[in-house]
Amino acid sequence: MARSSTAASKPANSRDSQVRSNSDGSLSREQKLELYYYMRLTRSLEERLVNLYRQTKVVGGLFRSLGQEADAVGSAYALDRSKGDVLSPLIRNLGSMLVQGAKPNEIIKQYMAKGDSPTRGRELNIHYGDLVRGFIGQISHLGDMVPVMAGVTLSFKMRKENRVGLVYVGDGATSTGAFHEGINFAAVQRCPLVVVVENNGYAYSTPLSKQTAAKQLVDKAIGYGIAGDQADGNDVIATYEVTKRAVDRARSGGGVTLIELITYRRKGHAEHDNQSYVPPGEIDRWASENDPVDRYVKRLLAEGFDHPELKAIDAKVTLEIDNATDEAEASPMPDPTDALVGIYADPPALAPLWFREGIKSAVEVHERPSSWGTHDV
Repeated sequence: MARSSTAASKPANSRDSQVRSNSDGSLSREQKLELYYYMRLTRSLEERLVNLYRQTKVVGGLFRSLGQEADAVGSAYALDRSKGDVLSPLIRNLGSMLVQGAKPNEIIKQYMAKGDSPTRGRELNIHYGDLVRGFIGQISHLGDMVPVMAGVTLSFKMRKENRVGLVYVGDGATSTGAFHEGINFAAVQRCPLVVVVENNGYAYSTPLSKQTAAKQLVDKAIGYGIAGDQADGNDVIATYEVTKRAVDRARSGGGVTLIELITYRRKGHAEHDNQSYVPPGEIDRWASENDPVDRYVKRLLAEGFDHPELKAIDAKVTLEIDNATDEAEASPMPDPTDALVGIYADPPALAPLWFREGIKSAVEVHERPSSWGTHDV
């Protein structure tokens, strides 16, 4: 697989060089460091967003992927951007968007609803897309991006394009009609689609055992006549490898693959969720025994990487996020008149409160009626 990567001293997503896998298809040293960079960037960026959220600088909710960084990064890394592969993320797949080329400054601006954010303050969190960089903006409705991506990948097949699509769903979304209809259609049409089911244990507050009788979600692939695979979603290498097999299968005409990644959501559905539905000790156990970043650091050190290499990446991530935060905080909020852009073919340029223009009988000194306790002396 050809992917652009960077040397150890330059692990950021500048992607100005091509670093290929080893001759046996395994990941190169540079690629393994790049995987660490994206996992660390994902976690550190979300930690910065938590700080901004607590300072009331984030507009709307904040959705963390703490404990799920490996499954987002490892799966997205298996795609080939040079061939035009695309993915559709969920709110906990920030890592996949970063792999595809999203930048920390635009993520922070998006969460802060700034005027120069990707949606210019119209949408929140990571609800935006970029077809050039290969990620399609998602919607909140669970499972609905599966039929959308079925259509996208069907277009690849009809145009005879050598491209693959990947779509993420949670364990709860596998119980929705949209998921069933979308994956069934893609299976019949043999679309080059990879469906990643992130089994993190809870559909919001509902444990898996309460919303499906299936013992493992990968078994659902049998009913659609498609390939199914399962991997440890907290192991970034295992996640990459299982997704790479599915991507290669799709690209060679083998159709849809359903992948179940076993992971765990160590934060609530959003920051407002106190996780009172989680059994005592469960979160701490996953944090101490199965943290994806800690596991990968141990693996890299065991394979001969050294602490200075990883510390250099940590420092670069910190600097990148600090710069992104400064840029986002200095950015202006949206201009009110910008709300008209994209609504009409030729949006009118009207001054605010244009409807009061020329009316002398209206309140001239202030706009509050006397009943509010405001009186002219």
